[in-house]
Parts: sequence; C-alpha cells; structure tokens
Amino acid sequence: MVFQVVVPRQLRDIDLGRHRLQFLYRGPEAFAQLNKPELVGQMKSDTGFAKVAGVELTLLDCVRYFRKAAGINGVAQIAKDIGANANPRALAKAAAAYENSAVRRLGYLLERAGHARQARALEPFVRQAKTTLSLDLAVKPTVAALAQAHERNAKWKLMINETVEVTE
Repeated sequence: MVFQVVVPRQLRDIDLGRHRLQFLYRGPEAFAQLNKPELVGQMKSDTGFAKVAGVELTLLDCVRYFRKAAGINGVAQIAKDIGANANPRALAKAAAAYENSAVRRLGYLLERAGHARQARALEPFVRQAKTTLSLDLAVKPTVAALAQAHERNAKWKLMINETVEVTE
C-alpha cells in the first residue's frame, strides 16, 4: 500500500517500515491556489490532525496522475465510489486549476459512473478544448489503421481507446 501526497516541491519517496509515502509534484502556484479551506479536510492521526484533499481534489488528482492511481480503470472505480460526494460547484472551481485533458477525462468517468450532477459541472471545460484526445495516452494501437477504429465521445472530446470497467 502506498500513501500518495501531492506537494509543491520535488521530494523523494520515503519508506517507513511497511509503509511507503510517494510524493507527487504540483507547481507551487497551482498548489497554493488549490489548497483552500473549502477544498481540504482534516484527518486525525496519532500526532494530531493533518490536512488532506477533499473529495473534489482527490478526484481531480487521481485523474491527473491516473498512471500512479491504478490506471484509468482504477480512477473509474474511485469516481464511482466517491463521485457522488463531490460538490459540483467546488468541483468546477477546483477544475479550473487543472489541465483541460484531466477535467474532460474526469467528466467522462463521472458520467459513466452515474454521477450526472458532478459531470455536468465539468461540461463548460469541454468548450475550451480544441482537439479530441485519447482517454489513455499510454494505449497505442499496434496497427495505424486501428487508431481510427476507436469510439469517439463527442460530448467530452475523447477517443475511447481503453475499455472502462467498474465493479458494483
């Protein structure tokens, strides 16, 4: 099990006995913009309280770093499990500080998970997109002709090149 922490400077991962802390870098300006009281919560620990990302930041961070969060299917499962708890207004506000590609992927995954209110909050970001992008950039077709065979989602401007599977 890995405990992942988004931080405003580059740090090495730490092993503490059986526990592993993995640090994911986010630029200082964006980090400061996102760490507002309405987007963070608290978690009780043995030594007191620690600030943790709220549901909205967790969803956006998971889709931004989806390769480190068990891939696109892992993020789809996270979106299904906690997506209903996201406040649509807070989600849209936080999404403004993220890459448009990550916001569109999250919107698609939330919609697939049945969280229509949360997905609708992210729809305005699609209008800013100029191109269609792949759901998973790491999935490359072995034959160039197969690249055109993938389903396209016009609403989110995504090429669905990976099957999204979510368990109930």
